[in-house]
Amino acid sequence: MTTQSKPASKIIIAIFVILIVVLALVAVVPMLFAVAMGPGVKTEGLKAEGAAPASTDINGEWHVAHQRGNANTTSVGFTFFEILPSDRRQTSGSTQSVEGWATIEQGTLQAGEIVVDMTDVSTDNERRDINVRNKIFHTNEYPTATFSITEPVDVSEVPGDGTPGKVTLAGEMEIRGETRPLSHEFDILRDGDHVVVSGDIEINRNEYGVESPEFVAAKIDDTGELNIRIMLKK
Repeated sequence: MTTQSKPASKIIIAIFVILIVVLALVAVVPMLFAVAMGPGVKTEGLKAEGAAPASTDINGEWHVAHQRGNANTTSVGFTFFEILPSDRRQTSGSTQSVEGWATIEQGTLQAGEIVVDMTDVSTDNERRDINVRNKIFHTNEYPTATFSITEPVDVSEVPGDGTPGKVTLAGEMEIRGETRPLSHEFDILRDGDHVVVSGDIEINRNEYGVESPEFVAAKIDDTGELNIRIMLKK
């Protein structure tokens, strides 16, 4: 081998090493990113264990309640899936900054509304929270999300013995200024002087104008969930 070919060989070897390092980073960085971010904070469904029999009539004016330390306290959030080059990971965010009311007369839910403060949604990672608020939900322009009941619902058969039942609610969901009809079968529980309603609602983010921002090595799947758990008290 001549003296001129040695530097050329070294350059070729160096290029191969750089390519290997780049390929390794492409494969590893998304996984490290996902691990560093974690799965977030998910609003889980209602817990019926230890629930007491109903201690108040189901008719009346009910309002969203918050009870620290109670597993069924009010919480609303989302779950979406981050699509990575080599993986698909779940990410959730939640908030307890929720207000609302419901009117039940003669065993029928006549009206109701739930308003969620989207500026307070947390995923347990500050950097991701900023991305979620500013680049996904644009909370500076759309600070709240709202669900309103549009059809009366018979709730007279909801169990009063501390066991959960089912109820289908029909209404309208507003997210980022886009309003769409929504109907879903929820779990419902009467626990002492509380009523708890929960459910995981599949939604298509495109219907609400939610765009997928250019996260580091990740994009958002089209479908995700609204995770809802509402505690009501007179």
